Amino acid sequence: MTKLRVGLLFGGCSGEHEVSISSARAIARGLATAENSDRYQVVPFYIQKNGLWQGSDRAQSVLESGQALGDDDGVVNRWQFPAGVHEVDLWFPVLHGPNGEDGTLQGLLQLMQVPYVGCGVMTSSVAMDKLAMKSAFAQAGLPQVRYRGVTRAEVWSNPCVFPKLCDDIEAELGYPCFVKPANLGSSVGISKVRSRSELEASLDSAASYDRRIIVEAGVTAREVECAVLGNDQPKASVVGEISFDSDFYDYETKYTEGLAQLHIPAKLPEAVTRRIQDMAIKAFLALDGACIARVDFFYVEATDEVLINEINTLPGFTATSMYPMLWEASGVAVPDLLHQLIQLGLERSRT
Repeated sequence: MTKLRVGLLFGGCSGEHEVSISSARAIARGLATAENSDRYQVVPFYIQKNGLWQGSDRAQSVLESGQALGDDDGVVNRWQFPAGVHEVDLWFPVLHGPNGEDGTLQGLLQLMQVPYVGCGVMTSSVAMDKLAMKSAFAQAGLPQVRYRGVTRAEVWSNPCVFPKLCDDIEAELGYPCFVKPANLGSSVGISKVRSRSELEASLDSAASYDRRIIVEAGVTAREVECAVLGNDQPKASVVGEISFDSDFYDYETKYTEGLAQLHIPAKLPEAVTRRIQDMAIKAFLALDGACIARVDFFYVEATDEVLINEINTLPGFTATSMYPMLWEASGVAVPDLLHQLIQLGLERSRT
């Protein structure tokens, strides 16, 4: 039987480069199991931080070592792909953050006219931009925390405009609140703010990451997540909960083993669990999701409210990642999960 050649694409030009390597290593192991190795031939490709694509040999060395390559000296030709690219039957992109899950890479794969795992251009770009995502959720009638959009031009403006901006944020949202770059993932650049001085500093910091910034009202709630798998008829996993001792679920807490506790399944009333699962599918369909997503929520016990936080269209597969754990707890082991994702990618390409 001819094996399907799966192009495992990882690395990339974002602050989540190392996370991408960790996810790709886990996926490579899952595709190396006896059953999957009979179905698929994994062909790794690695994108360095400077945008240079590397073929199978150097990509495999990164998978084995888990260490990123340093940037090569000299001129980087980003327009020439390494050997073997044209032989790929399906792409499995594992690039987190900008230039990986924001629609840019998906557009390139679309132009290649080769099937790929994951959401398409529109879904990826809307989900990556937190302001666009929240607008889509509002249109779909999904409840959210109060928020306000801010631009870099407002933050880095004249001395008259910036104080008025901070006044408005204090009046609309109060403290504590969260300041986030609109287009970064993995909690990069996010700050929890409790005072005017912190607000000013956090807005300035976020503006250094992105032109668009979102400020959200703080809420006392439990943080829960649900994984989605499918295309036009998606299914939801069990619900998991994250607890931690840090001020919020920041980058270090998210990717350092032992700093966050994952409770799967979450101890929630059955009706609340069903509500979260239904909302996860509704969010997925509202953005025309494909194959894979993880949807994050706040559960406010005091008022019995479920508020949608965000959708991640390319969730991690690291040792601390919720997405594979949620499906494992739902009865779908990682090798089978990867097989289903590949088949869903093929299915979506046909439609």
